Amino acid sequence: MLSVHYIQKGLLFTKPASGDYCEQNLINNVLVRLKRSLSITLVHFYPLAGRFATKIEQNPKSHFVCVDCNNSPGAKFIHAAVDMSVYDIVSPTYVPLVVQAFFDHDRAINYEGHTRPLLSIQVTELIDEVFIGCSMNHVIADGTTFWHFFNTFSPVLERWFPEGNNGPLLILPFTHQDEFITRFETPHVLERILHFSAESIAKLKEKANTESNTTKTRRLPCEIVTRCTLAINNRSRLEPPLSPNYFANSFQTVTAMTTAGELLEHGLGWAAWKLNQAVVNHTDKSVRGFVKDWLQSPFVYQSSPHLYARSLIIGSSPRFNMYGNEFGLGKALTLRSGYGNKFDGKISPYPGRE
Repeated sequence: MLSVHYIQKGLLFTKPASGDYCEQNLINNVLVRLKRSLSITLVHFYPLAGRFATKIEQNPKSHFVCVDCNNSPGAKFIHAAVDMSVYDIVSPTYVPLVVQAFFDHDRAINYEGHTRPLLSIQVTELIDEVFIGCSMNHVIADGTTFWHFFNTFSPVLERWFPEGNNGPLLILPFTHQDEFITRFETPHVLERILHFSAESIAKLKEKANTESNTTKTRRLPCEIVTRCTLAINNRSRLEPPLSPNYFANSFQTVTAMTTAGELLEHGLGWAAWKLNQAVVNHTDKSVRGFVKDWLQSPFVYQSSPHLYARSLIIGSSPRFNMYGNEFGLGKALTLRSGYGNKFDGKISPYPGRE
């Protein structure tokens, strides 16, 4: 994950009522509490306070990346303000671009964790709300770890390696970062938040199970291959399973593939079955097989926006506890994310507030 973007997610909260205190004192009080909470949490999630360090060998050709927690200025805490209201953020049909400014590490790739913080918390004051955004390096954390941190529980920091490999996994056959780091600017795309009730989800599932029609929005030629790729958590797939609180980047992707013509011919229920099979087949054997193959032939994942333009990739998860931490501000109003890892065809499902 060295060549892709940081994870960027955040929550929008209502500002505390002023009462007998001036607003600035209230905000300062919130900031003091958040800084203290962050400091305590980092005692448990200490790798996030580090920086990447690299050791390069010429013979054999190798590029070894690790987390250095000793020679590091630590995580970053930012306080910002913008003259906007919650209405400006949630009422437009498409998510306004200003939301990207609510996060640190805009457009940064994970390899920049050598000089940038692996974790940044940005508190942005709006006229009537407070947005708490978190940017976390995707090399050492996945969505499960991200929300585990955000909800401030102590993690499990025991290391896990496959059989026959007792050392760090991230040893790459390169002697310079230019051999495996790429950057891409996503063409301008519109981002929209769609809300589904529990009843709507139930109806959609029923349609999938009764072979409903498939959306034809992109109007792809029948012979074009299209994919649906899902991010999938490895923790529960391993035997024995890893702890749900395992602190790491422990996920892969699974893919269902077909032609546009075949997809439209068979319908939505058939497509749902294809995805179900991809998930069912992601077993302990397939996870360990992937790791074994990676050790024999290491590679760095590269984003391919041109590929996604005729496919779908689904990240995040509605199973993550995204509203579990109130920060003393009550339950969050809604969730938004930054620029990172977005392109035509990307879908991020989140749980609803209720």
